[in-house]
Amino acid sequence: MTETMKAAVFEQPGVMAVRELPKARLEADDDAVVRVVRACVCGSDLWYFRGLSPHAANSQIGHEAIGVVEEVGPAVESVKPGDFVVLPFPYSCGTCPVCKAGFESVCPHGGYFGASQSEYVRVPEADGTCVLVPGAPEDYDDATLASLLTIADVMSTGYHAAVSAEVRPGGTAVVMGDGAVGLCGVISAKMLGASRIIAMSRHDDRAALAREFGATDIVPERDQAAVDKVLAMTDGYGADAVLECVGSRQSFDTAIGLVRRGGVIGRVGLPHDVEISAEGTFYANVGIKGGPAPVRHYDIDSGLLDAVLNHEINPGRVFTAEYDLDHIQDAYEAMDRRKVIKSLIRF
Repeated sequence: MTETMKAAVFEQPGVMAVRELPKARLEADDDAVVRVVRACVCGSDLWYFRGLSPHAANSQIGHEAIGVVEEVGPAVESVKPGDFVVLPFPYSCGTCPVCKAGFESVCPHGGYFGASQSEYVRVPEADGTCVLVPGAPEDYDDATLASLLTIADVMSTGYHAAVSAEVRPGGTAVVMGDGAVGLCGVISAKMLGASRIIAMSRHDDRAALAREFGATDIVPERDQAAVDKVLAMTDGYGADAVLECVGSRQSFDTAIGLVRRGGVIGRVGLPHDVEISAEGTFYANVGIKGGPAPVRHYDIDSGLLDAVLNHEINPGRVFTAEYDLDHIQDAYEAMDRRKVIKSLIRF
């Protein structure tokens, strides 16, 4: 059995490399080791790649993967070698009050993956983390595998935005962001019954995909022009629900401007330089909810896994380019330059 593995390594802003590193191994009785079948580059990885957020030089990166269990610790009961699993970006114990309430992403005993762009991944708290998929990867076509990969993060995160924004049947939802999470937010708003879904996009390819996913309107404007446009479209009241899937100050300020009084903003974009007015939200009775998505809860309890397996949704469409691990630099650059929506890494 090999003792090393290939892994993506962040060297410095703008520079990724592939190195041969010690193979991931069991470190605790409740660990598993998973052989990665598919991974991808996340929009949040670009914050490091662009030098806008700190990340240790010469360290591994990545937090979205699907794969096959290779080895388990003696305390692991829910999966065994050979099982096909989705690895949510957070790992969690699955048994504490926080996890039982459906918020595994903030489990006090858990954390977040940061080395999934590699041939093997160590999975802490395997029983409370792994999402078991029936059969084996070979049983599924590439499109289904891509969609299964999205429920490790972006589809579940888009769904969290919609749930947090309290999207309801017949309501109007606005989706801020036309990246993979925003596009999955469109799918999610449709799943939850919104009758009008306004996607904020100024890119023709992304806007077209948003319409395929269920967007009824596309608004390319930004800042106050975007607020004015949405207010005009909603008789001056604003949207019932806003899915904030970017995390920038511009996106959040726009979301505040176009949500109706008494509406809710579901925020899942990693916040950067965002300020929230306590008085402004107070006097408008605007709710703000959200954070890291409880992926396992949505995949299993809310039915995202079944929706993918039954081909009711096809979020894997957000992957518009495919690379092998040796071309990880190309995968990052393509997303950084907005040539692709999301880069898939095939192993």
